[in-house]
Amino acid sequence: MSVGGTLFAAHRARCAALDPLLPEPAGLPAGETLTAATTDGLRVAGVLQSHTYPPGALDLLWSAARVWQLHPLVGDTGAEGMDAVLRAWRHRMDAESPDPDSACTVTWPSRDPEAVPAFLRHGLAPVSALAVRLAPPPERHDNNHPDDHPDDIVIREATPEDFEEALALVVHTFTYTSLTAGEAQLEELLAPQLRRSLAAGAPIWLAEQDGVAVAVADCGWIRSTPGTAAAELLPPGNWGYVNNVATEPGSRGRGVGQALMAVVHREFHRMGATGTYLYYHLTNPLASVFWPRQGYRPLWTYWEVQPAGALR
Repeated sequence: MSVGGTLFAAHRARCAALDPLLPEPAGLPAGETLTAATTDGLRVAGVLQSHTYPPGALDLLWSAARVWQLHPLVGDTGAEGMDAVLRAWRHRMDAESPDPDSACTVTWPSRDPEAVPAFLRHGLAPVSALAVRLAPPPERHDNNHPDDHPDDIVIREATPEDFEEALALVVHTFTYTSLTAGEAQLEELLAPQLRRSLAAGAPIWLAEQDGVAVAVADCGWIRSTPGTAAAELLPPGNWGYVNNVATEPGSRGRGVGQALMAVVHREFHRMGATGTYLYYHLTNPLASVFWPRQGYRPLWTYWEVQPAGALR
């Protein structure tokens, strides 16, 4: 069985059977090929990639500085096949000397429970998910998200003049999830992209109370077409990307976030979006409840172990 032939075809068929929204894998990623076999002699494989992010890279908001990422190819061998390729990965990592700021990661379809025991057995934990929300049919009103909101809240599009207030709100999100060491570093990493987005008229909305911003939805457009990075994760189409959503702590629990997202969804759908998508941390006690209530469901789960040397 060749990695580039029969095994990849089995992987593609497995993904199609797991979830109709998963995009069809276009081909093998570039990287180092690892091979293994189950106790029955069935061959499995994985493609290993490594990434190093320099100081100041925006990726450091959610990622370790050095990452080894595995793309398993296990076909229909289930937990046993996944276990075999993860063992091969563990042996391969013996040749590395990862420092504390490192991680081993796997991105895998969320609707594949058979892989879960193998991931857990090797020390990987589900840390985040890419979740999607499809646009409702034109004839159906989106009853999940009514347009009404607290009487003292005004929702409007953000402008470059809103930069300072929007940045302060976005920093709240990352401070809460403890993704980086402190607010000074957060602002340094977040500010340039937010400033560029506001200047370009990106889809960013603010919720205000008495003229003061209490929530922000920092969004953008992503087009998934063959050959693009987005096509590896999303079905074809124009997608609204919900990048950062933050509510000022004193305003939480009043329906402000839901009202803000009702406007975001309505406007994206009005402009022809296939749907919207976002990433949220599965261990975040607010996000893991809020986003499913807004109609999002996981498509991909990001499994991770830190530091990389802790892979079992």
